[in-house]
Amino acid sequence: MAPAFPTVFVIIIVFAVIVLANAIRVLREYERGVVFRLGRLVGVKGPGLIILIPLIDKMVKVSLRTVVMDVPPQDIITKDNVSLKVNAVVYFRVVFPEKAIVEVENFLFATSQLSQTTLRSVLGQSELDDLLSEREKINLQLQEIIDHQTEPWGIKVSNVEVKHVDLPQEMQRAMAKQAEAERERRSKVIAAEGEYQAATRLADAAKILADQPSALTLRYLQTLREIATENNSTTIFPVPIDLITPFLEGLSKRK
Repeated sequence: MAPAFPTVFVIIIVFAVIVLANAIRVLREYERGVVFRLGRLVGVKGPGLIILIPLIDKMVKVSLRTVVMDVPPQDIITKDNVSLKVNAVVYFRVVFPEKAIVEVENFLFATSQLSQTTLRSVLGQSELDDLLSEREKINLQLQEIIDHQTEPWGIKVSNVEVKHVDLPQEMQRAMAKQAEAERERRSKVIAAEGEYQAATRLADAAKILADQPSALTLRYLQTLREIATENNSTTIFPVPIDLITPFLEGLSKRK
């Protein structure tokens, strides 16, 4: 009969250890525990040391850190009937742990499915040009819709980013041709604008020279000097009669 006492003592110790292990929980700073007592919600506890009633209390651990969820590529048909694949990334976190556990069965899976359906719905109502040029506007619209839908679950969606738009090869070639045509158009417009400005300046200069005959004479003489400097050969250049008229008049007066 003597050896029975140590055996019972060991069993009691093991049972006590198991009970304490189930009764004592330690939660990190970013963790909260949703406690149920006999199936009823007691409240949210943590962080730190948590004491539970064994076999009566049940705790579900919830992380409050921001979750970065990748939305898999979705087949989208835009408003202008362009088929493409689009994926996105959603940033969210649990604000009310009790709602995230009680109001929805699996808040991670539910948020993922909601993000996929919202992505298809919003982009299906947008045109391709808007999707490529107004990315910030679409991201904000996605964030507002998903955040409104997940609010009853105690989840706050802080940001949604459309990450990659996979265009068909035919559409990529068409857009490349369009971009090339646009660059050529801009080049021609710039060249035409330069020609117009040059012609305007030349017209202004012609008016000034027409109003000032002496300026025209000086310009004429300057041109003669440039030709004489650049070329070593003899150049025959017609001299306007206006240049030698004063000399002819002086000679006639002397006679």
